[in-house]
Formats: sequence, structure tokens, C-alpha cells
Amino acid sequence: MELLHLRYFVAVAQELNFSTAARKLHMAASPLSRRIKDLESELGHRLFDRDTHHVTLTQAGNALLPIARGVLEQVDSIQWRLDETARPQRATLLLGVPSGVHPDLRERMEALAERVCDRFEIKRWPGGTDRLVDAVCDGRLALTLARLPAGGDPALELLPVMSERLGAVVPRDRFDGRDSVALTELAELAYVVSPTAVTNAYFRGLDQQLTELGIRKRIEINSAAFEGISEIVSSGLAFSISMLDPRSPVQNYHLDNVTVLPFSDFHPRLETGLIWRKDRGQGGDLDEVVAAARDVFAEPLRS
Repeated sequence: MELLHLRYFVAVAQELNFSTAARKLHMAASPLSRRIKDLESELGHRLFDRDTHHVTLTQAGNALLPIARGVLEQVDSIQWRLDETARPQRATLLLGVPSGVHPDLRERMEALAERVCDRFEIKRWPGGTDRLVDAVCDGRLALTLARLPAGGDPALELLPVMSERLGAVVPRDRFDGRDSVALTELAELAYVVSPTAVTNAYFRGLDQQLTELGIRKRIEINSAAFEGISEIVSSGLAFSISMLDPRSPVQNYHLDNVTVLPFSDFHPRLETGLIWRKDRGQGGDLDEVVAAARDVFAEPLRS
């Protein structure tokens, strides 16, 4: 018995017509009929009842059909099973992502994931910069995007990936029709400060810089959520500083009486980098991912 005999049998059993089955097998009906007779002779059982008008499976034919299908499925799966075995297994990597990541940067992240998808599956993990960097240090995350400055640990390596211009988040009714604002005009308003535990080094440094520039009033909220900051700004009590680009996802949290204006006398920028442990990137398990990242982020983004 050969595999072709089983393929011929299954084809006829599916069509219950020798001529139709022969056409699908790209052969003539008479040789197909002979092959079925050879199989019946070898098995010692008639597989089909046939007359000039009808073809039906016998009891033996009905019993053989699922067996033949199972054998053919196993044989047909040999190639892809071998391919799967030979293919390197994909490892899952966690990539830390702080809030408010620019859509252009997300596109680069997707390009990186696509570049290494044969060997790695990159999953994103949200959080604040400080905690994300700590997670890279102790190995819970493979890499992270981080608002700079971050870390400072000599065991970490940093690749700059984006620089974003920041603007003043102000009550719209107080600055209606304006296309910019001077920092000195905001001295009467309080600056909204998120708790130290949930903010990052850049905004902690920015808070100190604003104090030195004459912005001394503060309102501290219990959460760093953008919608909470917008509520306070919208009420006319305070201002904040955030990404200026209208495509930034942070803009989605602004309320009706909130707008973002560029500064005329102050030029803050938020830098973002990709961070990983040196021992994992230099000849380590992330060597291929880091090489791909250096290529994808060869030209840091600006907005």
C-alpha cells in the first residue's frame, strides 16, 4: 500500500464519483478505478459499492475513511512541523513605556518589534520612569523608554530616541486669542505639582527651575493623572507644563477651558531615551534587539 492509494481512496470517498475525483487528481478515471481495486485487493475488503449510476461507501469503506484522513493529515503536517522545530523559539521581552508617549515614537517602537519578531515578541509595560528604570536594573524589564535624566547607573546604557518641545497648559479664558505666553505672565497662577513619588527627575528639576524664575505658588495633587491636572487648570487656579505638539496623547485629556501655548521666554524640552543593561546588550541576550534599536532610532525624533 502506498500513500497515493489512500489519497485516491479519500478523493473518491469525498466525491462519490470516479470521474469527478479523477479530474481533481488530474488523472483519467480508468487508472483511478484500477488503483482503488488494487487497494481493495490488498486490504481484502470492498470499499465502494458501485453501479452505472451511483457510488457508495461500504461498511469497510466508512471504517477506512477517518483512518486514511488521519494518516494523510499526519504526513501532510511533516513539513511544517519540521519547520517549527527548526525555527528558533520566540522569547517574550517586556518594554517599559511611560505615559504620554508620542505617536511617532510608538511607530518606531512598532518598527523595532517588527524588526525582531522572528526571535522576540515585545510586550509593552506601563509605568513611571523611575520605576521602569528600576525594573530594567533588576531584570524585570528587558528595556524601557524613559524620560531623561533617568538612572545614572553605570551598568545601564542609554540611546536618545526623542526630544519634545514643552508648552504652558493654561486656562483658555485667561489667554484667549494668544499664540504664546511669557513665563512672567504666569506668576499669579500656581504651578501644578504631582507627588514626588510618581513624577520623574526631569519634572522635579523643572519645578526647581520655575522657583528660581519666580514661579513660587504651588498646588500639589495626589495623582499624576493628566485629567486631574486639567481640572485644576480649567478652573483658573493654576497652570502646568506639558507636551506642545497637538498630536501628543496628553492633549486628549485637556478640557474645554484648557489650552497649550508655547513660551515666548522659556524653552523647555522633554528628552526620552531607550535604556537597557549593558551586560544584556553587549554579547548578551538582548544583543540582537539592541542592534535593531540602534538602527531604528539612528535619527532621534523631534517635535
